[in-house]
Amino acid sequence: MPLHPQAQTIVDAAQTAGAPFELDDYRAIRAGYRATTALYRHPSPTLDSVANVMAPGPGGNLALRLYRPSAGAGGRRLPGLVFFHGGGWVVGDLETHDHVCRYVAAGAGAVVIAVDYRLAPEQCFPAAFDDALAATRWIAGQADELALDPLRLAVGGDSAGGNLAAAVALALRNELALRLQVLLYPAVDLIADNASLRDNARGYLLTTAAMAQFIEWYVPDPAARSDWRASPLHATSHAGVAPAFIVTAGYDPLRDEAIAYAALLTEAGVDVEHRHYPDMIHGFARMGGRIDAGIAALDHSAAALRRAFTP
Repeated sequence: MPLHPQAQTIVDAAQTAGAPFELDDYRAIRAGYRATTALYRHPSPTLDSVANVMAPGPGGNLALRLYRPSAGAGGRRLPGLVFFHGGGWVVGDLETHDHVCRYVAAGAGAVVIAVDYRLAPEQCFPAAFDDALAATRWIAGQADELALDPLRLAVGGDSAGGNLAAAVALALRNELALRLQVLLYPAVDLIADNASLRDNARGYLLTTAAMAQFIEWYVPDPAARSDWRASPLHATSHAGVAPAFIVTAGYDPLRDEAIAYAALLTEAGVDVEHRHYPDMIHGFARMGGRIDAGIAALDHSAAALRRAFTP
């Protein structure tokens, strides 16, 4: 299937700007990624509240943002999604995914808790994983104070955030009964060598070279890249991990590793719902202001959460 015209417009604009993910200066990449938020942002639904809170983390306090939908008015206890933003473990923050979290909170009827984890290269692996794990544990432990149902919690994220969500789900499988892991085009194999890395190496926003640079910044030690906390696909077992909702895109360098992860989880007896968007690019779920399929992916994610949270 050819690239969707809306995605092609995004790709053309990025190429005109000069391959923004292939800069040597990670600070410049951060600034550029943050600047695209205004372009990609879609209208946000009305929520009951949005609140910033701090949680203890292994490297200091972690900033969290809680999005409470109208169903939670008056402190009514709701299910919760702990959300980790994408950006190659190097870029992205609470603001770049604010519109995504607002939309999913309203659609899922759940509190979305976004985590501002430490970024590389200032803080390398396993800092982001450690923060993601600590935040999830803290949220579960503070469920009463946060007006959450501790028996209806999920984790999720896009791209690098999907990597963190998958790793957290593995780490907590014998500790918390997570209802779902929402993995939007996740990076799950940092030592992958497959067709999508070659076929989609250039020309579709995220390039294979840019992904390699992100991995170098996040996990500079090549020997650590097969650690399951960095590459969830390489865990020795996936049995007992939370059910998964996985989104993949046809024109994404990470396509094949995410598809392989869906198959691996299924083989391990995990319930998996996999939605593939053959004419989409990496990152499209954040681009709902310009790509209709981005809204569709968030709608499907919200529906998966509603089903998972049904008593």
